[in-house]
Amino acid sequence: MTPLDKPLRREVTIDGKSYTLVLDSTGLKLTPRGHRNGVELLWKDLASGDAAIASALNASVGEPTG
Repeated sequence: MTPLDKPLRREVTIDGKSYTLVLDSTGLKLTPRGHRNGVELLWKDLASGDAAIASALNASVGEPTG
């Protein structure tokens, strides 16, 4: 296996909108293209089963506008 020792960035298109996906050693972040704020999910939350709770919490704070 190759360790994830530096951020890996990729562009994804969802419903015709471009997003930047960043994978690093702490988790992943999905951000609308050209913005700084996005949705973050930590690997430890995903592994422990708390991913749904973390996702709901991030959504309750508000989605980025653009």
